[in-house]
Amino acid sequence: MTDRSTAVIKIGTSSVTGSDGLPNATLLASLAQQIQNSASHIDVVVVSSGAVNAGWATIGKDQPRPSDSVVLQAVSAVGQQLLMRTWADAFAVQDRVVGQVLLAPHDFENRSQYLHARQTLGQLLTLGIVPIINENDAVADDEIRYGDNDRLAALVAHLVGAQRLLILTDTPGLLTADPRHDANASLIEVVTEIDASLAARAGGPSSVGLGGMSSKVQAAWMATWSGVETVIASATAPDVVHRFLEGLDAGGTTFTARERSLSARKLWIAFAVAAAATLVVDEGAAADIVADSSLLSVGISAVRGNALAGDPVEIVNEAGVLLAKGIVRFDVRDGHSVATSDGIVIHRDDLVILTSS
Repeated sequence: MTDRSTAVIKIGTSSVTGSDGLPNATLLASLAQQIQNSASHIDVVVVSSGAVNAGWATIGKDQPRPSDSVVLQAVSAVGQQLLMRTWADAFAVQDRVVGQVLLAPHDFENRSQYLHARQTLGQLLTLGIVPIINENDAVADDEIRYGDNDRLAALVAHLVGAQRLLILTDTPGLLTADPRHDANASLIEVVTEIDASLAARAGGPSSVGLGGMSSKVQAAWMATWSGVETVIASATAPDVVHRFLEGLDAGGTTFTARERSLSARKLWIAFAVAAAATLVVDEGAAADIVADSSLLSVGISAVRGNALAGDPVEIVNEAGVLLAKGIVRFDVRDGHSVATSDGIVIHRDDLVILTSS
């Protein structure tokens, strides 16, 4: 994007909004000031949740928050402008202008949209404008949306060529256990290798946001596999953003980046779309996949679920361990064998290895 370094900062609903559900102006003002303190040498892109919460706090009053997706989409249209107004006011004190960017999965899946989004964000940074990004909740199809902004932040980090990603939340970082159930849970300061089991153990969503620690670990997994160091830390820790941007210890949990990063397309295949089915492979096929070979029909021992040609699928070994994810070239059906003219079910170019072993 520029010769300057770039960082992405994501802040979740439980931190963006206060106990009343409205944007936390005090916290956002503090974050804006910390970002401005490093503005001379670091470009920052902000991914901000909170639109639905802010919208319902405005129109729902004391009623329970609805679960209907259509209602929540309408509510987000109200909350998004409140959220942006608060961010704009926070940065105005620092003499900075913000720009709203609403993204949807299509912006990453379609190559031309991807390039257009990258150009837009690059121009905003060149103009000294702070991009404030959110998922386009008001119009996103519930079947193709991200579901949380953690994964979106990881995709954005790759999109803008960021070196580092900070995910701010209401906990100190990744803990050894869920503190709601284990009083002895302690902070994990550094994670050098992430896998699906770690993300699954991290816990469920919070009471006000769609994400949770599990989605944050998933985002860190995505980001580190695209070469982006990731930190999960408390949004209220003193000077957390400034310390992060200056390369100092910001507390929290640091996930080290992999030396070999994925392309944008493979990052999308691996992490941004849900698998339509699972292919179970035998020992020989598992070894071939890890060795970066295409998946052949002869190596598939079982099919669980249904997928159409072009759909993403997960690939597991016979012990159920996740090995890879890929795009199938042909339809596959639950319980049926797979046969193709050339034997290739997933070409190596459409296959992403997700195991280090």
